[in-house]
Amino acid sequence: MHDDRSLVESRLKRVLDERIRPAVHPASVPLQAGIWTAPGEPVPVAEGLAAPRTPVAVGDAWGAPWGTSWLTVSGTVPEEWAGRTVEALIDLGFDANMPGFQCEGLVYRPDGSPVKGLNPRNQWVRIASPAAGGEEVLLHVEAASNPVILDYHPFLPTELGDKDTAGDRPQYRLARLDLAVFDQTVWELVADLEVLGELMAELPVEGARRWDILRAVERALDAVDLQDVGGSAARARAELAGVLSAPAEPSAHRISAVGHAHIDSAWLWPLRETVRKVARTTANMTALLEDEPDFVYTMSQAQQYAWIKEHRPEVYARVKKAVAEGRFVPAGGMWVESDTNMPSSEAMARQFVHGKRFFLDEFGIENQEAWLPDTFGFAGGLPQIIKEAGSKWLLTQKISWSQVNSFPHHTFWWEGVDGTRIFTHFPPIDTYNCSMQGKEIAHAVRNFKDKGRASHSIAPTGWGDGGGGTTREMIAKAARLRDLEGSARVRWERPAEFFAKAQAEYPQPPVWVGELYLELHRATLTSQARTKQGNRASENLLREAELWAATAAVRAGLPYPYEELDRIWKTVLLHQFHDILPGSSIAWVHREAERTYAAVAEELTAIVDRAQRALAGPGDSEVVFNGAPHARAGVPAGGARRAGTLPAAGDRCTLEAADGGGHVLDNGLLRVTVDARGLVVSVVDLGTGRETIAPGAAANLLQLHPDFPNMWDAWDVDRFYRNTVTDLTALDELAVTADGPEAVAVRVTRTFGSSTAVQTVTLTAGAKRLDLDTEVDWHETEKFLKAAFPLDLHTDRYASETQFGHLYRPTHTNTSWEAAKFEACNHRFTHFEEPGWGVALVTASTYGHDVTRTVRPEDHGTTTTVRASLLRAPRFPDPRTDQGRHRFRHALVPGADIGDAVREGYRINLPERRVPGGADVAPLVTVDDDAVVLSAVKLADDGSGDVVVRLYESRGGRARPRLTAGFPLAAARPCDLLERPREGALPVQADGVAVDLRPFQLVTLRLTRA
Repeated sequence: MHDDRSLVESRLKRVLDERIRPAVHPASVPLQAGIWTAPGEPVPVAEGLAAPRTPVAVGDAWGAPWGTSWLTVSGTVPEEWAGRTVEALIDLGFDANMPGFQCEGLVYRPDGSPVKGLNPRNQWVRIASPAAGGEEVLLHVEAASNPVILDYHPFLPTELGDKDTAGDRPQYRLARLDLAVFDQTVWELVADLEVLGELMAELPVEGARRWDILRAVERALDAVDLQDVGGSAARARAELAGVLSAPAEPSAHRISAVGHAHIDSAWLWPLRETVRKVARTTANMTALLEDEPDFVYTMSQAQQYAWIKEHRPEVYARVKKAVAEGRFVPAGGMWVESDTNMPSSEAMARQFVHGKRFFLDEFGIENQEAWLPDTFGFAGGLPQIIKEAGSKWLLTQKISWSQVNSFPHHTFWWEGVDGTRIFTHFPPIDTYNCSMQGKEIAHAVRNFKDKGRASHSIAPTGWGDGGGGTTREMIAKAARLRDLEGSARVRWERPAEFFAKAQAEYPQPPVWVGELYLELHRATLTSQARTKQGNRASENLLREAELWAATAAVRAGLPYPYEELDRIWKTVLLHQFHDILPGSSIAWVHREAERTYAAVAEELTAIVDRAQRALAGPGDSEVVFNGAPHARAGVPAGGARRAGTLPAAGDRCTLEAADGGGHVLDNGLLRVTVDARGLVVSVVDLGTGRETIAPGAAANLLQLHPDFPNMWDAWDVDRFYRNTVTDLTALDELAVTADGPEAVAVRVTRTFGSSTAVQTVTLTAGAKRLDLDTEVDWHETEKFLKAAFPLDLHTDRYASETQFGHLYRPTHTNTSWEAAKFEACNHRFTHFEEPGWGVALVTASTYGHDVTRTVRPEDHGTTTTVRASLLRAPRFPDPRTDQGRHRFRHALVPGADIGDAVREGYRINLPERRVPGGADVAPLVTVDDDAVVLSAVKLADDGSGDVVVRLYESRGGRARPRLTAGFPLAAARPCDLLERPREGALPVQADGVAVDLRPFQLVTLRLTRA
């Protein structure tokens, strides 16, 4: 019997490949073709249609990297094809194994209206059904010769990732340009045989169902006339009807299929190419929706809808029609499928604000699910943000990529740092590019971890990244799997329909508390430092621009820049996409991002400067503005004081020579020793006499590791990188750069490899912190640079800031789950504490870090070492990642409690600004509890003039702050992130309100001026 099975399976494969599939298009005639190549970037459609053509034929080379060629094909339907279905078959030189990662095309009619996209798995264009015979055919194809960067050997360095280095050698050869007859019956036979053959391969060998299918397939193959497949296809299909009609078991797993084409908003292609990828795919999907009444398609990322609206309005009109019919479903409610680890609190909130608002304004739809299948792990603050945006469900997939630990659930409550729970589903099919293959469906059933309690899962179905989305073949397979013995039941359903059924079926799923950490792609917290610094700078400037513009609007009547801020927010949110901010895109993307961030900084700085000058008023004094949420040096949070009225800084700073060489820096609060090597070997908290640095260790120590992960160069750092480390202690120069009384500083210069590092260690009067500035001229390859701080602390956990709070991670590796977190994310601080005394390391722009602890044999004390990750040098997909000059700012804060960590984290990110003028500026809004942070102060987006304030409890405890408005207050109403008021206004007394906050709770208030 085993030999029988093998013979039939082998026979099925050969007959399908060599006879039946070719017979889907049994007759063809060649098309004539001409081509024109645009000289630079893509041109408008009208220009491409009108350009002169040069004759071209199958076999001809075309397409320099990143070029655009306009292909025109023409021909005549033969008279003898009357009554038959006719298609154009256009193969631009596709590799069927790489959908989405190569050349693509968008087909236009002569009038310039788009028809559909061309992709490796979607090379057909319907001409007539049925044909009359004699029709003239004329089609135009906008063909993009995107180079193959993710090849079969995907991690080799390549210069193809930037148009300036990619060269002009043609990438492709035209492979087919034909008119052909389409035989529907043969095509259906292919689907029958594929579904049954794939199902048969997944069924138990000893089961009767497998053998029933095998015998039916054998009979069908016997019925096929290999010399007349079309004439015998119906007879063969009849032999399969019985096994195809056998219904699924009542207990069969249920799969909600939803059409999908996960399109990275940038990755191995630039942003401008994503605009075209989205147009091609949505043209395909709207056409498919018209042909397939049961099909449902979903697309996330409001930015991608906005691109179609702007660049392809004809396609967008089709999308809007399909959305109105409930067939094309906006999903996710975010501006883009962003990274969720690194965006700030406000940026993560604004992803939902701008995404959901776009869907509401354009379609009248408010979707309930967050849709993030490909994001590289999820920060613990996200559940609260999702809920505050008015959503209640989350879909993700990427956690299945974890290297070590298999996530224990597929459907579960995810509980964030504040206690908010979101109903979350993690599809057991383990892909967001399902193609309805039998092995995928069977894997979903076998893999589902909630059997016996739940029976539903979801399957995002279609080729992504420009691969064309769902195909007619996938729909044909899904139709056969709707109710088929031996298989899960498959239905096309909207995400909301799936979630509603899943939650009703499983109302008490297990709970996962804290971050959803991905045990992979950890290096994305460090790669492409300029992109990360541009993001952080933009977030900080947006906070200040809103704060000072709102204050100037209320105080000085300056017009509030609604349109400018809206546009800039959307630009910054776009660049938080999960392959841009993480640093995993091609060189082109990151060079372009650097220019964009520079333009954003210039525009936001102008908004801030304009507002502050209006507030400072006339005068020849200097006015000091504090944009941070905590008062400092006499300047209130969100306010300004004239420099001459500020209190003195405190004790004078001194600098002395250290024994054995080096320097001792002292400001009455800290005494810091920098030894002859330029390393920080002692930081004493003079108030307690406590030493910060572990005995015999040195801090601010640069360490260099080899960095060659097993896969995914820009994405990954593997644990074995730690096996080899070089401490960078060789000294070129140790120089004093400031000698009090307001500050003392020393500069340390080192060279290593082909690079140079200059570190400046500064102690400022009145500041209980050590400021550390590091400049690196980086020219290494496949290396990882870190800055180490060994602390004399014993603690089994430490705090890392995340959105609207912080979370705790272990310093030990008791379990594989803890050991896997060897590189993690923080925003502005990490904090380490023994009862009564702690230390914070705060950062202005880095995210990645690692923490280890060791026991010292000489005194049995514990050294807890935190290392800030500074730079990497992967060669794929950008062979020159991070080459050049970089600057990093950190500060070490001894004696810090968690409140100090929060305050100093904001301080280093939001330095004071000084402008000429003569007026003090009272804050627009104040709170009377330093544990409560004002995350945003702005005017309401609806133009009403209301002041919107977002605040959160930052220390992990209860708070009942009083919020006071610096203007006559008529009403204060709680609202959601979209600034929509909720029921129950807060009672106003003396232009203020009291707010009750649980740990890490965020609250948004609309303040109406009297």
